[in-house]
Amino acid sequence: MSKPGPGVGFEYPPAEVSWLKRDVLLFARSIGCTADELHFLYELHPNFAVFPTYPVILPFKKTSQEVIDFYAAEKAAKIPGVPDFDSTRVVDGERRIQFSKPLPPTSAGRKFEIRTKVLGVYDKGRPGSVVETQTDLVDASTGEVYSRATGSAFFVAQGNWGGPKGPATVNYPPPKGKAPDVVFEDQTNRETALLYRLNGDYNPLHATPEPGKKMGFGGEIIHGLYSFNSTAHLLLKNLGGSDPSNIKEYQARFASPVIPGDKLVTSVWRTGDVKDGWEEIRFETKVEGKKVCLSNGRALMKVVGAAKSKL
Repeated sequence: MSKPGPGVGFEYPPAEVSWLKRDVLLFARSIGCTADELHFLYELHPNFAVFPTYPVILPFKKTSQEVIDFYAAEKAAKIPGVPDFDSTRVVDGERRIQFSKPLPPTSAGRKFEIRTKVLGVYDKGRPGSVVETQTDLVDASTGEVYSRATGSAFFVAQGNWGGPKGPATVNYPPPKGKAPDVVFEDQTNRETALLYRLNGDYNPLHATPEPGKKMGFGGEIIHGLYSFNSTAHLLLKNLGGSDPSNIKEYQARFASPVIPGDKLVTSVWRTGDVKDGWEEIRFETKVEGKKVCLSNGRALMKVVGAAKSKL
């Protein structure tokens, strides 16, 4: 058997995470939930629910209710056998999240942890290096897993250290020659990232122009995870009746940056491929008139049409 690559299997120390109802309300509004979805936006609604992708913010937020020094927080634990990467030059590569159990509206009275392990560290040469991880959100007292996120971080221009190139990635392209079943839009503005960052993702890249200029983006860019989450919201609203129980899995690859003020246009294809009641959906998000920003889009959903939520 070939021995595992550098860093593979390394486990970060478990990190406690917590959230209040207020955090959940802010998240839902910051990704575009609207007044016709009060079950995400009003804590006294009889079906008040956490938007399913909320766990992606917890590795940044942890237990804090205050702003965080993003660069200091990212320097947490060294992965053995690989170089120390510079977290001031990191962008998201790809993210997939599987939903096992709905989150309670607040973590109060319980102890939740994120448990993260390294799946692979890959040297892509001059463009940079990829760190692929799996992060489980776990109830520490019962061991129950609420969600599992697998994702990759791309450390820009930090390659050529002699590591493995890594496997070819699996692609989920839109069906050839088929018009999309649904197209929806999200108009961002200069404040989109300034609101989204209050969830706990305080990377200066999304607030001030200097880091983005250094990385070749020309200035500040919107969080890749904003586009990821806002697209998940519009998918659930347009196909799943805004019912959080109608999405089981969701993923996308971060293909190019989004600038504050860009309009995001998402094309969605139903594949008709249904397994155990879940249909595979493919999608692609472009900046209007420009490049694809979310590629490889795939979700497992129960499609209930564009009917208004019965919640």
